[in-house]
Formats: sequence, structure tokens, C-alpha cells
Amino acid sequence: MSIMGRLSFKDQAFRLREQAVLDATTTLLASKGFDLMTMDDVAEGAGLSKPSLYKHFRSKEALATEVMIRLLDRALEHLDAQDPVMDGKARLDNLMEWALRTRLEGGLPFLPSTSPHVRDMLMHSVRYSLRIYRLHKQLQQLVEQARTEGSIRNDLPTDVLLYAYYSRTCDPAVDYMKDFGRYDDDEIIACMRSIMFSGIAAS
Repeated sequence: MSIMGRLSFKDQAFRLREQAVLDATTTLLASKGFDLMTMDDVAEGAGLSKPSLYKHFRSKEALATEVMIRLLDRALEHLDAQDPVMDGKARLDNLMEWALRTRLEGGLPFLPSTSPHVRDMLMHSVRYSLRIYRLHKQLQQLVEQARTEGSIRNDLPTDVLLYAYYSRTCDPAVDYMKDFGRYDDDEIIACMRSIMFSGIAAS
């Protein structure tokens, strides 16, 4: 039986409202950013009164932190669900496709890169810190595996390759291609994956 199936109707309704709040917050963070988002915006987006919203989350800091924890959980779940026979580069490529598609659907806010205040806020959450550490270690292992397999460059340090990988998921080129180019989501994702793993130099 699922967790929801074991909960009372009241608890199930509470959980569903909470997910609606997190969905609304994710959309707002992706479109407006942390500084411009207000609790009034979230309440309106989730279809709740402001007092009802505060029963779930006490502040927009708590909301944003929970959104990022949920995002990290989904990334870790995606990694765990990958076929174990895939090589390191294929697993990195597959996760990048997932991250870019999530971003294009409005589900990938880039809070850690927005301001020192937001970074400090997130790092004060033990739950967030544990997840970001786990994700970083798994990606580090995949980069090192791919280097050993000879499928990605071995002349650059692992951390440089990782930072380049992270940066592709928040590359502004995605927005330019979406807003000003004639590209659909699949074409944008294919271009960004190619830039990451093949570069722009002629072969």
C-alpha cells in the first residue's frame, strides 16, 4: 500500500494541498525569482488563502528550501532508476536530458546561483545539504567512470568537468533558443547535450 493509501482523508488532503503549494512556488521561482516572489503570489497560485498557506509553510524561505529539496529528490530518483549497464557518459547525458526537460517545463529554478543570501539560506538546511552532497558525489563518480572508460576528456580535472556539466543546466542559451529561436524543446535539449559532450569545434 502506498503512503497516501495509509493516510486518513484529512491527511491526504493536506499532502495534496502541500504539493499544490510547492508546484505553485516552483513556477513562481522559475518565472519571477526568489526576491520578487511573495507569499501572496504563492497563495494565489495554489488557490489557497494566505492563512491556509501558513499552515503549511511559515515563510518563503521555508517554501523555497522545500522546493529545492523536492527537486534534488527527483534528480536522485532519476539517477537511481537508470539502467545500471549504462556507461558513465550515457548516465550523465541521460540526467542532463532530464534536467533540461524539467527546466523547459518550468520546474527547475536556479536558486543557489541567484544570490549569497539564497545560498546561505539553503546551506543552513541539513536536509538540503545532505541531498546536494549525495548528488554531487554520485555525479563525481560518474565523471570519473566516464574518464576511465575514455568517453570524456581526461586532460581536465574532474571538478572542472563537473562545473561545466552543472552550468549547462542553467545556461542562458536555453532561454535565448526558447524565446528568440525557432526551436522546440527536443531540439534545444539535443543542441545543449551536443555542446556539452561534443563541443563546438569541428571534428
